[in-house]
Order: sequence, then structure tokens, then C-alpha cells
Amino acid sequence: MGFVANSQKTVSAKKKGYLRNSTLVIIAFASVFFPRCLEAIGFPAPINFVHFIIVPFSCLVVLLTSRNHSQKQRMIVRQLLTGLLIFFGVVITSAFFNGAGTINAFLSYMLLTEPFFLLVSFVSLPLSLNAFKRFRTWLVSFLGFHLFLVYIQKYLLQVDTWEHLGMSPPDRIQGVFFISGSGHVVGASVSFTFAVYCLMTAKFMPLWLRIFIASAAFWHIIIADAKQVIMVFMVAGCILFLLKFRDPVVLIKYLTGGIAFGYAFLWCVNNVAAFKSFNTWADPELYGPNGQATLGKTTAFRVIPSHYQSPLNWWLGLGPGHTVGRLGGWMLREYRELLKPLGATIHEASSEVWQEGGSFFIVSRSSLFSPLFGWAGIWGDLGILGLAAYLWLALLVWHYLCVDDLSKFLMLTVFVFGLIFSQMEEPGYMLSVATIIGLQWQEKQMLRG
Repeated sequence: MGFVANSQKTVSAKKKGYLRNSTLVIIAFASVFFPRCLEAIGFPAPINFVHFIIVPFSCLVVLLTSRNHSQKQRMIVRQLLTGLLIFFGVVITSAFFNGAGTINAFLSYMLLTEPFFLLVSFVSLPLSLNAFKRFRTWLVSFLGFHLFLVYIQKYLLQVDTWEHLGMSPPDRIQGVFFISGSGHVVGASVSFTFAVYCLMTAKFMPLWLRIFIASAAFWHIIIADAKQVIMVFMVAGCILFLLKFRDPVVLIKYLTGGIAFGYAFLWCVNNVAAFKSFNTWADPELYGPNGQATLGKTTAFRVIPSHYQSPLNWWLGLGPGHTVGRLGGWMLREYRELLKPLGATIHEASSEVWQEGGSFFIVSRSSLFSPLFGWAGIWGDLGILGLAAYLWLALLVWHYLCVDDLSKFLMLTVFVFGLIFSQMEEPGYMLSVATIIGLQWQEKQMLRG
């Protein structure tokens, strides 16, 4: 129904153009996935910002040059672009109202919307079967290289012994995200996302390889001490389980798998030395109304409103990059020399959250309890309107593009990660998820055709 796979005449006439567009999207993904590697081998720091231009540019080219759109494709693209425009309006209004720099508005907008631009590109691409397989091969190669690099760093380079990096040894195991402050969590998230993709849908790969990748990804979480990743995927799995309640067969399948995994994991925590760090969260006193975990995690909700100067701040926040998202939390400070001449603005609210949150010992022991996390960042920067506009974009993706359990599960992991740390503004992780969702959507459309 409008797809190239079903119209051989259209394929032969426009194949080169579509392959060129799909290649452009691959390059866009690579520009997000590998800049830390390039910086580590000597490229200048601005390499980390190049993808903010490449991703929307590739989306624009695909939109302007891909002609064979079905009515369904056009409708989805129109809905996503409308949502992106509304969100852009909220970001600009918030920046203007709060005196935030133009560069703040641009970076905040791109950090949060890059995955949606990539999905617009996917929906607009009428991929042939060969182009689809080619894109899938590149994705698997990129993710596989990341996992391979993790083990090179751990067992060959032994980066966990490099004291000059100034972080705890497990945190230095980061794969392609070497080296960044939260690279170990981002890297483990990408690896486990890859593992879930292989186990749930990658039937084009031999079973032994899928099991090997899943095992390697799980061990990556252990050696990087990124235990919150397992918790996120378990919570997302529970939510998906509840959503499948109407289908008893699927319910039994997930329940059986969940019980088996939960029992095995609990046994490992109590009997395997490598899993002992999971006991960090075991003290019930941490989670009471006055517990360290509760007070540390909710710091932003006490500090940010204290800086409101108008009722409009509830609706528009304190301005893009001014509170506890990735941009305001540390990115503006990390790249101060680069961004300050461009007019970047920093608000005292973000440093106050850092200071008050840091007074709770549990915050320094695990990012699970960090007061700087995705949903709080959107609310703090852009207010209720920004949060509503972003949720609307997410709802559009869920409704139109999450066509199977894998896509829904990955969307739920993003939602849960947003309650923990800044994963929602980590381009490498978010675009990995978006690419898998886009490929799953493309495959379903070709099968239906």
C-alpha cells in the first residue's frame, strides 16, 4: 500500500534516490553514536555537537526528496511535525520569558527532539527490502561494535585501572561513549537494548549468536556496575505485562519468563560476589518520607519552585538549560568555553539542586537517586506546557509507530529512565531506541503490504 516493496516500477525508477536517503539517515545515526570515540582519539570537543545539525538536515532532505508516500505515512509525518512545532513554540516562549540564551533554546530543543526527527525520516523513507536489510545490518554492526569495545576496554586495555580518569573503576567501562560522566550507564543501556532486540525479534540471526549477545550485554551491566539498567528494564517489563493483561496467552508467557528471571536474579544477588552491589538499595529506611533516597531524589521539586517569580513559571518553567536536565545539569558547565561566547546562560537553580542533593550520601552512591533526571528537567526548564507537549509527542510515537511488543517495551524503558537520570537527553541511547522502533515499523508495513 504505497510502499516500494509493492511497486517494482517505482523501485526501479527511484531506487538510487531512496538508497541515498537511507544512507543519509545511517550517517545521521552514526554522527550521534560515535562522537565520543572520535573525541577520545583526538578530535576537538565540538565534534559532539555536529549531530545537532546532521540529524535535522537529513530529516529535511528525506522529507523533500521522498515522494512515494502513502496516505498513512503522510498523516503520521504531519502529526509528528505538528507536535515538533508545538514543542518548539513552548521552548522559544520559555526561553524568551526567562531570558535564556538562544543557544540554550536550540540545544534544549535538539536534545529532546532528535529521536522524533529521526522517526520522521524513517516514516518518510519508502524502503525497499534490500535497503531495509542494509540499514538493519548497519545498526547491528554499530551496536555490536559498541559491545565489542566494552570488552576491549575491560580485558585488553583495562581502562578500569586508569586512575587519571578520575572516576570509580567500573564507571570507566563505556564502550563507544568513552569517556563521559554517565557513559557507563548509557553504554550499558544501549547494550541491553541491543540484547532485547536480538532476543525478541532478530530471527535473522542464529539463535546461538542472539544468546551470546544477550549474555555479553548482561555481563556488561555487571562489570560497569550499571545496576539501575536492570531495574529499569524490569519495571518496564512489569508495565508491559500489565498492559498485556487482556491476552491470557501472552500474559502467561511474560509471567513465566519474568518469574524465572526474577528468581535467577535474586539468587545471584544473594550468592554471586559480582552482584553484591545491588544490596546498596536494600535498606527500607532509605525510602521513608524523610529517608535519604526520598529527600535526595525530590530535591529539584523543592528548589526549583523557590526561584519562581511569576505564576507563569509554573507553565513555562525557568527556561531551557536552567534547571536539572542534561543541558543545565552539567553540559553547559562542561562546555562552558565553547558555549559561553555563543550566549549560553546558566541559572543558579541547577547548582543549588546539585549542592542540596549532594548533601545526601546515597546520591553519590548511585545515579538511581540523582535529583537531576529527565522528567524533572523538562518540567523545571519548560514547565507544565513543555511537559505536556513532550508527552504528546511520545504518545504519537506510541500510538502510530510502536507496532509490536518490542517497540512498546523500549518506549517504556525510556519513560522509566526519565525517572532516574538524564537518559532522555542522551542522544546515543535515544536514537538507538528510535532506530529500532523505526525499523520495526518499516518491517510491519512491508509485511502488511
